[in-house]
Amino acid sequence: MAKEELIIGAIAGDVIGSVYEWRNVKAVDFDLFCHKSTFTDDSVLTVATMDVILNQGSYAGAYRLFGKKYPHKGYGGRFKSWVYSKNPKPYNSWGNGSAMRVSPIGWYGTRIDEVMNEAKKSAEVTHNHPEGIKGSQATAAAIYMARTGKNKDEIKAFITDTFGYDLERKIDDIRPDYEFDVSCQGSVPEAIIAFLESTGFENAIRLAVSIGGDSDTIACITGGIAEAYYQEIPDNIVENVLKILPRELVKIIEKFSIKYRK
Repeated sequence: MAKEELIIGAIAGDVIGSVYEWRNVKAVDFDLFCHKSTFTDDSVLTVATMDVILNQGSYAGAYRLFGKKYPHKGYGGRFKSWVYSKNPKPYNSWGNGSAMRVSPIGWYGTRIDEVMNEAKKSAEVTHNHPEGIKGSQATAAAIYMARTGKNKDEIKAFITDTFGYDLERKIDDIRPDYEFDVSCQGSVPEAIIAFLESTGFENAIRLAVSIGGDSDTIACITGGIAEAYYQEIPDNIVENVLKILPRELVKIIEKFSIKYRK
């Protein structure tokens, strides 16, 4: 399929943010790609979610399989232990790992309640804390609403009313004092705000990275929503991301995009 039709927004955010996670820029004027740009656990598990949807598999099985296939990609310590556990159980996490991997569900679902239920299923195999589930559901719901034609005010109102996130803040006000925060409650609202303030896909990613903190994951969450809303990603971004991803992951993205990019 044509590269502009690939569902790759969340992954693009991850790749662009990858070099700034431990070297925050706190500005929107930065290089989108460099020789250190890479894909992280955010991309691996996003593709794993696509694989589950395509093959009607299990989230726990896919996340463990892909985690083992692509080790050393920045997984959290508890997630790594879970991947290699003989008897893996949810570990009550409120971390943003549940939100970073959920974007395909926003494309797959046909109703908002279906999206919310499926997002919960994807989260709770590891992130069964209420905040972990909430972050996953909020991200998937925003993507679903964006791709089905809702405007930013409608998306903002739904997320605020349903999840209680404070979306009234501005990026310029968040940026100066924002610190590294891997919680859903401390990063998902900020990622959504970056989308709400944006004027296009690239601008959304720049705003997300400029906050600082967990840059790759914040940009991943923002990128998934922004792609669904703007319906296009600049060619140079897609081309650079495709150069970095392994062919195995690209093939899954292509299959998923053919089926769900309608």
